[in-house]
Amino acid sequence: MRRRTVLPLLAAGLSSGLSSGLSGCGTQAGKMVADTAERTSALFKPAEKRRYANPVIEGGQGDPTVCRVGEDFFLVASSFEYFPALTVHHSRDLVHWRALDHALNREGQVPLKDAVSGEGVIAPSLRWHGGRFWLLATSRGGGGTFLMSAKQAMGPWSDPQWIEGLDPGAVPSLFIDGQGKAWLVHEGSGGVFLAEFELESARLRAATQRVWPGHNGLAPQLPVLVEREGWIYLFCTEGRLWDQGLTVARSRSAAGPYEPCFDNPIASHRNAALEPLQMLGRGEPVQAANGTWWLLLSGTRPVGRATPLGREVLLAPMRWDEGGWPVVNDHQPVAEELGVEQLPPAREWPVAPRREDFKGPGLPPEWQFLRGLAPGLWDLAERPGWLRLKGSATSLADVGTPAFVCRRLSSFQQHASTLLDFAPLRQGQQAGLALRRDEAHHALLRLTGSGTAPRRVELMVRVKGQERIVAAAPLIGAAAFGAVRLRLDAYAERYDFSYAGEGADWRLLGSVPFNALAGDDSPAGLRIGLYASGPGAMPPADFDWFELES
Repeated sequence: MRRRTVLPLLAAGLSSGLSSGLSGCGTQAGKMVADTAERTSALFKPAEKRRYANPVIEGGQGDPTVCRVGEDFFLVASSFEYFPALTVHHSRDLVHWRALDHALNREGQVPLKDAVSGEGVIAPSLRWHGGRFWLLATSRGGGGTFLMSAKQAMGPWSDPQWIEGLDPGAVPSLFIDGQGKAWLVHEGSGGVFLAEFELESARLRAATQRVWPGHNGLAPQLPVLVEREGWIYLFCTEGRLWDQGLTVARSRSAAGPYEPCFDNPIASHRNAALEPLQMLGRGEPVQAANGTWWLLLSGTRPVGRATPLGREVLLAPMRWDEGGWPVVNDHQPVAEELGVEQLPPAREWPVAPRREDFKGPGLPPEWQFLRGLAPGLWDLAERPGWLRLKGSATSLADVGTPAFVCRRLSSFQQHASTLLDFAPLRQGQQAGLALRRDEAHHALLRLTGSGTAPRRVELMVRVKGQERIVAAAPLIGAAAFGAVRLRLDAYAERYDFSYAGEGADWRLLGSVPFNALAGDDSPAGLRIGLYASGPGAMPPADFDWFELES
C-alpha cells in the first residue's frame, strides 16, 4: 500500500528576496531594514502547503459517509456483498485512515444470501448526535433500509432496526438539523424525497414528499443534506458512471424549496477524460476542528474503460464563496496528488503487517467473506497457526457463501502469496488462490486431482460466465505430495499466476489480461483470497500464511 506521508511544499517567503537585495549593506540603517523585512515576512509568509495522495482509502470502498467528533474523523463506505460489513475507519488528519472494526459483524444481522455482486450493504450514512453514533444503510438484494447506533465507533453496535414505509428502491441518508430533528432524504421517481424521522424508534413520522427534481432534468442519486449558517445544502450525484458528477442545491428549510447552484456540477470529470481519477460521485463535506472544510467523495482509477480497483475514497479541499456556495478544489480537477493548506496536523497509524500467520483468535478487519461469516467453513484452532477451509459444493460462480476469505486489491501492482497443504480425494475438489470480481468473472489458481490421480495445479478463468483452463501442470518432486506455494503478481495490464514447492523457485503457470476480469462498473473492485470447494466430503485445505504487498 502506498505510504501517505504528508509532505510540505517549498514556499518562498518575502524575507528571501529582501535579504539577498540587502546583503551588501553594512550600515545600521540597512540592518534595521533587514530586521523589519524579517518581521514582515513572518507576519505575511504564505501558508505552508502539504501534499497528499488520492485515493485516501483504496480499493472497493465507495460512497463514503463521514462525521467528526472533536478532532477525530470517522468514515464508513459501502461493503456490497462482502461480510463483515460497514468497516468503520478512523482518522485524525483526513489523509491517514485505519480500520477499527465492522458495524455489521454478527451472522444473520442482514439477509445477504440472495445479494448478487454490486448489491448488498450500500450507501451508509453516519452521524453523531446526542452522545451516540447513528448509522443508516440499505441492504439491496434483501432487507431494505436499517438504522444502527453505538456509543463508540468501535462498537458494540446495536442490531439493525428495519425501517418501514420507504418507497421500494429508496436508498436514503440521514440528516439531523440544528434543533435535533431527524430526516431521511432519498432519490425516487422524479427527484429527491424527504421524510421526518424518529431516531429512537427508527420510524417515519410522515409520508415522504418530493423536495427537488434534480438539476437540468438529470436523475439525482444518493442525496445528502448538510446545514451551514442557516442554509440546508442538498448534495446529489447526477449522471451515470463516466458522465456523473456532484451537484448542489440549497434552501432555508429541509423541506424546500431548493435553488440550484449556478456552478453545477461542483465536482465532475465528465469533460476531463485525461484525468487519472474518474466517476466522481457521492460526496459528503466535513468541517475540521480548525474551521476548514473538506469533501470526501467516491471516484475510480480506470485502466482504459475498466475499473479493477472499484470505487475508492477521495479527499478534496472545499471552501464557501461569497455567495455561500461550496467550491471544490478552487474549481480545479480532483487530482491524484494535491497540495493544500490547513490540513489537520498529520497523524499516521502503524502500517498493517503484510503477512498474516493465522496465529490469532480471529481474522483482522481487512478480511471478509461472501454474504456471511461462512460458519462451519473455516477454522483457526483445529490446526494451530493455519487457516483451515472446509470446502463445500458452493463455488464462486454461485450466489451463496463459499469457503472463501478475501482482501481488497488496493493497488495496480500488488503481490499475494500463500502456502497451501491440500490433498484432494475426488475429481473436482479444489483449493487455492482466487481473484474475484463477481459470479461471472474470476480467476482461480488451484490445486486439484483425486485420490488415484496425481495432484496438479491449474489456472482457471471464468469470463462472462464461461470457464476455461488457461494452463495446467502436474506437481512433481517434493511438490507432488507436500505443501505448495501459490502466487499472484498483479499489474495494471495483467495478472500473473505462479506456483512452487517449498524452497523451490517460482514457476509462472499463466497470465490473465486485466480486462478479462475488470469491468467499467465494478463498484466493489477485485478481491484476492483463499478458497476451497468441491463435491462430496471435502478434505481440509490448510493455509499456513498469506502475504499481500505492494
